[in-house]
Amino acid sequence: MRRIRSKDTRPELAVRKFLRELGFSGYRLHRKELPGKPDVVYVGRRKAIFIHGCFWHGHGCKVGSRRPKSNSDYWLPKIERNIQRDAAHGVALKKLGWQQLIVWECELKELEKLRPRITAFLEEEQR
Repeated sequence: MRRIRSKDTRPELAVRKFLRELGFSGYRLHRKELPGKPDVVYVGRRKAIFIHGCFWHGHGCKVGSRRPKSNSDYWLPKIERNIQRDAAHGVALKKLGWQQLIVWECELKELEKLRPRITAFLEEEQR
């Protein structure tokens, strides 16, 4: 568990590189004052991007739906708490007037499919 990082993970670095390639620089990282400490924050646009690992955050993909074989009494409730906490952070961000985008680790295998979603999210005007 010591090797599991919370910042500057490979998926996070890949998304940040992709954002720069798309021309969306000027972001901030891990703003502590925002619920959930989003991985990438565009303060002026009031947009937050979370990069979630499929297993740790309970995504419905092949990796995320895989259940641990050892110590499942610990891991299953932990993953469920992560899901509930992520939802609560999303609600709190919305109350503060922020929009959020969740990028799943499995989506990074095909960045070109992710391009329109990220572009639309960041170019969309605040409601």
